[in-house]
Amino acid sequence: MAGAITHDRPPTAEGRQGGPLIVTEDVDLLDDLLRLCAAAGARPEVHHGIPERRESWEAAPLVLVGDDAARRVRGALRRRGVVLVGRDQDDPGVWRRGVEIGADHVLVLPDGEQWLVDRIADVAEGVGRPALTVGVIGGRGGAGASTLACALAVTSAREGKRTLLVDADPLGGGLDVLLGGEAAEGLRWPAFAASRGRVGGGALEESLPRLHALRVLSWDRSDAVTVPPQAVRAVLAAARRRGGAVVVDLPRRVDEGVAEILAQLDLGLLVVPADLRSVAAAGRVASVVGMVLRDLRIVVRGPCAPGLDEREVARLLDLPLVGELPEESFPLDGGQPPGSAAKGPLSRFCAAFWERVPVEGGGV
Repeated sequence: MAGAITHDRPPTAEGRQGGPLIVTEDVDLLDDLLRLCAAAGARPEVHHGIPERRESWEAAPLVLVGDDAARRVRGALRRRGVVLVGRDQDDPGVWRRGVEIGADHVLVLPDGEQWLVDRIADVAEGVGRPALTVGVIGGRGGAGASTLACALAVTSAREGKRTLLVDADPLGGGLDVLLGGEAAEGLRWPAFAASRGRVGGGALEESLPRLHALRVLSWDRSDAVTVPPQAVRAVLAAARRRGGAVVVDLPRRVDEGVAEILAQLDLGLLVVPADLRSVAAAGRVASVVGMVLRDLRIVVRGPCAPGLDEREVARLLDLPLVGELPEESFPLDGGQPPGSAAKGPLSRFCAAFWERVPVEGGGV
């Protein structure tokens, strides 16, 4: 059980790492709190009462006060980020003691364990602004969605933003192959199939292959083609917590795992070749995707069929237009990843997109 007294959160500087301050003399409660800190990847500082060093109380990103220590911290400087933790489910006085010490939250174990692990992990990782998360999907097969997704990620990374490229299409051949990194060391999707609850953002980033200054989560060469929806949810949430940009190459179907991704996207780009058959196919894709994703926009791939241009395609689909991909962007040659030529038409298109939809909170 967890309850909020206020909704303020302690200020956190992006990238700052630190563990919570624990104040308790209850041995059993301390064991529980140390276990939860370990699960969140945090190293706490432990005291029986108000720390002698004032900085320890004021600077800790999170303070966990055992119910046994509530009276001992009444005189401490009021601050945000204080959680009163108890073990007695039937003690109504815990709420009064929470108010007395200025706690933001009152929590009773074991019911509130997962909430507390998530909160500890947030402060340990220094969570700031979440990543801008963009999904790219083809209006029909061969529309060029994977190429655009890779180019957007490569362009973002070249501009110095923390960037993660996610391959959500197990039947697409692998974005690591498109980037020339199929042999690069690092984990692929099947390694996360057993993930439950929270995945550490920093640990995820460090475990993935690094290609062209960005991290890539793709598929291996095994027969595995599915990852449980709860694992997909946990992995993408971890990726978003690191800030910067997350670009997702989406399949042209919506199963439970893809629905989990769509629910976390900030916007989607539907790549539509400018011919009537492609527009008809894209309309079906848009109707399904739009049931989950609110912000879906059109990228038109030329050349345009007679009587069609990018504005007419957007009008027929009744979706906002991002722009038209230049014809010379396809096909790619020279063995270089999409978007690698900084002055090429595809890179210019992607750079213009990121200028209109800026990535905040990113870094390398």
